Amino acid sequence: MKKLLTFLFLLNSVGLFAQKLDTLTIEKIMRDPQWIGVSPSNIRWSDDSKKIYFDWNPNKTSSDELYAITPDNTKPQKVSMAERRSLTTAEGDWNKSYTRKVFEKNGDLFLEDIKTGKVIQLTNTQQQEDAPVFSGDESEVIFKQGSNLFALKLNGGQLKQLTSFVHSAPNNKNNTPLNDQQAWLKKQQLELFDIIKKEAKEAKQDSVNKADLEPQKIKELVIGDDKVNSVKISPDMRYVTYRLVKAADGVKNAIVPNYVTSSGFTEDIPNRSKVGRPSATSETFIFDTHRQAVYPVLTKDIPGIKDLPDYLKDYPGELAERKQLNADRKINIEGPFWSANSKNTVVIINAHDNKDRWIMRLDPVTGKLTLLDRQRDEAWIGGPGIEDSPTGNIGFIDDTHFYFQSEASGYSHIYVVDVVSGVKKQLTSGKWEVQTLQLSKDKKIFYFTANIDHPGITHFYSIPVSGGNPVKITSIKGGSEVSLSPDEKWLAIRYSYSNKPWELYVQPNKPGVKAIQVTHSLTAEFQSYPWRDPEIITFKNRYGNDVYARQYLPKNPDPAKPAVVFVHGAGYLQEVTYSWSYYFREYMFNNMLADNGYTVLDIDYTASAGYGRDWRTGIYRHMGGKDLTDQADGVKYLIDKYGINPKHVGLYGGSYGGFITLMAMFTEPDVWAAGGAIRSVTDWAHYNHEYTSNILNEPFTDENAYRKSSPIYFANGLKGNLLMLHGMVDQNVNYQDIIRLTQKLIELHKENWELASYPVEDHGFEQPSSWTDEYKRIFKLFEQTLKK
Repeated sequence: MKKLLTFLFLLNSVGLFAQKLDTLTIEKIMRDPQWIGVSPSNIRWSDDSKKIYFDWNPNKTSSDELYAITPDNTKPQKVSMAERRSLTTAEGDWNKSYTRKVFEKNGDLFLEDIKTGKVIQLTNTQQQEDAPVFSGDESEVIFKQGSNLFALKLNGGQLKQLTSFVHSAPNNKNNTPLNDQQAWLKKQQLELFDIIKKEAKEAKQDSVNKADLEPQKIKELVIGDDKVNSVKISPDMRYVTYRLVKAADGVKNAIVPNYVTSSGFTEDIPNRSKVGRPSATSETFIFDTHRQAVYPVLTKDIPGIKDLPDYLKDYPGELAERKQLNADRKINIEGPFWSANSKNTVVIINAHDNKDRWIMRLDPVTGKLTLLDRQRDEAWIGGPGIEDSPTGNIGFIDDTHFYFQSEASGYSHIYVVDVVSGVKKQLTSGKWEVQTLQLSKDKKIFYFTANIDHPGITHFYSIPVSGGNPVKITSIKGGSEVSLSPDEKWLAIRYSYSNKPWELYVQPNKPGVKAIQVTHSLTAEFQSYPWRDPEIITFKNRYGNDVYARQYLPKNPDPAKPAVVFVHGAGYLQEVTYSWSYYFREYMFNNMLADNGYTVLDIDYTASAGYGRDWRTGIYRHMGGKDLTDQADGVKYLIDKYGINPKHVGLYGGSYGGFITLMAMFTEPDVWAAGGAIRSVTDWAHYNHEYTSNILNEPFTDENAYRKSSPIYFANGLKGNLLMLHGMVDQNVNYQDIIRLTQKLIELHKENWELASYPVEDHGFEQPSSWTDEYKRIFKLFEQTLKK
């Protein structure tokens, strides 16, 4: 009995020990993230606003499961398989009174009655139906099948095809055209013989009678070899608009070899193209079903369509050639977006070079355009409400007022324009950003997320559509991702803080009301460690601007006074916030570095999100310019304030952070003793078109920008100790990128570098063993080089 008690005591002790984190190690923090706890994700409301659904994994099983709560009962309950099968999709189209919703699920269409919860299946076909919307009078559902539009009557179920796109001209019903001889003989026969005249007359009459009896055929819209997309119809079902896209010739895509495969053979993964590739072109057409007429949207009079970018002044020959050519710039037309009464319609037009965005009223009768707003940026158009979508956050408030977001004031704010008079009004203003935006169902209020209080704190606000002072609805300091219930009475809030991962909260849609925490996801082991709440500080860079940063201070600084700068990735991202970091592994690693005597700085350098247009575009034509000097200015701040040793400074980061690490080690070698460059871009001419061309234009039109911005041109400057780490099946920053730089370092006879390759990893590593290996190497690098 005594031995059994001793065994149980030891077993319990082991269990308790396993729940306590104690000293941080790479092996511990780079495990499968489930050890932290799995936060709720994919928050969505039921259409009747009675339930909140979310994916969660409190038991750390092999995959997340679906849970639900109600605003009145916030205890999470696992959703049964039967209920999961019956769930509608989050997407779909609501009728004007928000009593019915039409949606697509598994390729078929369904109609939901919100009050009763009854769902009717409208189609059951082998074809894929999608994009369903109600017609203007709500008697029909308009949907797409392939490229064509169809209308299904809700009472009676009559189906009507609205468009018929064909890739070639209709067949000649007379078959081969008659030659001159055959035509003369036919004419002669008709002239000589009464029987032939009679037969011809009867055939003509039969044809007329048959045509009168047949239903009217749908007009065939000939599209040749082009691809048709963006097919839309006006609410009154008179006008169909569509876009014909002509594929670009000469586009060559990269190939990523996959070495570790089940077949035992190397297998090629088809990959993306590179910056500067030829672009597809498009033209938008209108089909007036009343007139049976097809005509293009007229773009020749778009204001500034011939304007050339300022950077061409650096290339006089190219500038002269472009001026002489005097060609219209290539554009894409998005939309149109119709008022509910079909009397007004708006299109969004984006230049291919992304230096112009036009909002224009479209006259559907003529195809003519009238300017409502033009946003011109000699760098590139972007910012919240635009960056992630070609159209952005837009729509009609009523039949004449159209809302949108713009950085015209230097920060992304809400604007409303009267599409008839052209009068425009800015609703919000200030040195802060509107980050999300939605219109209330009664179209009287805008709800939006913004960082008004501090660049790193987001809250949920409301404002009347006529303007006024924003009303703050949420109040918890940190990061809030808000999902408004369909009835707009409740908020489901995914909230986090600097040292607390995301949890689900619920709050009435009223200001000053406390949000109630629903989920508790963190493990006891994670909570056993006193994770730092890094202080958010500002320092002045060499240009006099405030730079925001998180700092991690050691309780016991190492005698060598070492410091490390973490450089976050890009793609337009904000790291220095009071919310849980996207780079949570690096957050834990920074805690570990501080535990080991390092002072750590994590900077929102120039071009980070959250700080307005000028900061966003501060790297235009020179990546590795101001974004890099911000890192060096941060080191100066640490030297001046904390006395860190300027000879014991390192940096690390992944993707764009890896690129900055390379540029730092090559172009400012006296500042940095060591660098860990993860999945780094080494030559921007080999990255993708969508991201790179915005910032550096194209390699063959702005070669100077690429030469200034690509580490491979500066590799000879390496002095310190460089560790490079890269996944071999990286489909974002291809492994070829780091191999090209490796060859350059070999040819330059550099010796103080290493490359660690990860055979099964893409851009974002997945295997805990890979994460562990790469950060053990980075930590070893810093320990061996920054503490001498």
